[in-house]
Amino acid sequence: MVTQSQGHYQRLTQRPVVTAHLAHTMSLIHMTRQEIREKIISDIASNPALELVDDRSCPNCGRPLAGSRQCAVCSYTGNLTPDEPLVLMAYASDFDSPRPYREEFTPLEDYSPEIEDLPTYVGRQVATELLPGEHEIAHHILSSLDDDGLLTTPIVEIAMLVRAPISRVEAVQRKIQLCDPLGVGSSSHQEVLLIQLEALAERGPVDPLASRAVREALPLLTQNQVDRLARALNITQPRARQLVAFIADNLHPNPASAYWGGVRHGASAALQRYTSPDAVISCTDLGQGPCLLVDVIWPVSGTLRVRPEIIEAARNAPPEMAEKWQADVDSANLAVKCLHQRNNTMKRLMQLLAKYQREFILHGPAHLQPLTRAELAEELNLHESTISRAVANKAVQLPSGQIIPAARFFDRSLNVRTALKSLIENEEKPLSDTKLAALLAKQGFDVARRTVAKYRAMEKILPARQRAKP
Repeated sequence: MVTQSQGHYQRLTQRPVVTAHLAHTMSLIHMTRQEIREKIISDIASNPALELVDDRSCPNCGRPLAGSRQCAVCSYTGNLTPDEPLVLMAYASDFDSPRPYREEFTPLEDYSPEIEDLPTYVGRQVATELLPGEHEIAHHILSSLDDDGLLTTPIVEIAMLVRAPISRVEAVQRKIQLCDPLGVGSSSHQEVLLIQLEALAERGPVDPLASRAVREALPLLTQNQVDRLARALNITQPRARQLVAFIADNLHPNPASAYWGGVRHGASAALQRYTSPDAVISCTDLGQGPCLLVDVIWPVSGTLRVRPEIIEAARNAPPEMAEKWQADVDSANLAVKCLHQRNNTMKRLMQLLAKYQREFILHGPAHLQPLTRAELAEELNLHESTISRAVANKAVQLPSGQIIPAARFFDRSLNVRTALKSLIENEEKPLSDTKLAALLAKQGFDVARRTVAKYRAMEKILPARQRAKP
């Protein structure tokens, strides 16, 4: 006789604990200053324990301001070097008047109007497909996209943040993946390619081996190892070359780098103009050279706090009211703490951006330094998705008066495109993309001919044969 025994086993695992504080802070980090203002007003209206004190105190340290918009303590520059930016919180009312624009920097049309960023572009498409309760999930997915348009936050973590079943988060991810550009929001390059193959199959015939090749031999495809691919799929080398050509012509593993929005749809793309910056960068001279002063905008005037009388009332309330009043106090405390954390994150982010991109801020696009969200996240000891949320939909005003999207600080191709435009503007006769690539290489930009062609298209510059001088 066979007996069955049941045992109880305990497995120790580590996984992130998502608190209400963390979830609320992540939501606030993604908001622009206008959205923060609307939320503060809404929270004050719905929670009697929260109030905005109409005083004139420093948003950094709380000290009273004596007439000046800058706190004498926080703005002290005695030990500051020109290379080290000073970052402060400032009231929006101090920046209501538009600042003059200096023509010697870069033409205004280079920055404004701006083509909307990828999360906003995709969000507009998927909005009508979302069911009640799915908008928050989509918000978390779109604010966690990396520079390639891939999802950087695990699905299980998003499910924990929004307190939803994993299956529901995956359903929202699927809706996003089917937006333009196809595959955006996928968790891997392989997933992107499979989504694109599905879409291709709905419009016409697809190479029957393409899906198998992506699933079983993606590294061989990316390395263009035709002979090994042929052996892995048990096909001839000519057939393998045909398969590689089909995939190269029809699929793109990095959705954010594909043509989408304004580049893909031309004049039909929706445009937005940034008029209210979330941070303002100006210059001050310390005697040793220009120093950057960064004001992160606090959208309301006054101090947000928990009302002392409500705290006292909650302590002495009768049993039937104590629980409700204490809940209001706890909610108000959470709102104040999360806003403080959000502001602290924005200050740290702008501190590093102003430090690393100082030359770009002072002298223009040709001086933009290569910088990724992942590098910044590592230095700040934050998750990359936090940096993505902090940058998304934010705008920064430069010392010239230009207002640019914060994502521009991470534009890895901006300096190359600027150099390319300069070469074409000064060409005596139209230069081919191959020659332009060679000239860019002499300037230290190692780009392929087809990359030059892509950058030309992004800048709306015609090919050499169509740029004939009159």
